[in-house]
Amino acid sequence: MKFILIDRIKTIEPERRIVASKSLSLAEEYLADHFPTFPVMPGVLMLEALVQTSAWLVRVQQDFARSMVVLAEARNVTYKSFVAPGGSLEVTAEPVKIDDEMSDFKAVGRGADGTEIVKARLKLRHYNLADRDGELAATDEKLIADLKRRFELLCGPKALELATVAGDRR
Repeated sequence: MKFILIDRIKTIEPERRIVASKSLSLAEEYLADHFPTFPVMPGVLMLEALVQTSAWLVRVQQDFARSMVVLAEARNVTYKSFVAPGGSLEVTAEPVKIDDEMSDFKAVGRGADGTEIVKARLKLRHYNLADRDGELAATDEKLIADLKRRFELLCGPKALELATVAGDRR
């Protein structure tokens, strides 16, 4: 099972930051087990939401050149509260550095009222499967095409357009 922990990309300012959101519904499959009498979003999934948000900025900045953007390291992870059904997590990720193969982010997740729920320092690794096995180039192409479609569904192009318009006004 693959968890997609971002519902919408709100803003993208290339090289500066990305803001995305996740609204938590009682229909989330994992809530039946975590915890049945007190359902909350598991901490590891909050961390994954930070990773997924950061990865979208890498993809945009590198023009979807890599099929894989994965967590290499999470440091200074701090949890301060819960996200319960009916609540939301708004994630802001700011790059410290983005290179061809690695990136470093400061990311924070806040509740609807703006209170900090989770924060972390993340290192992401980005690569293509074909870098390790040339026969996987077609798989890279399919993955990248799927990521571009998902980006559209998450309102990514609209978020980029809004950032461009706002940047023109500055």
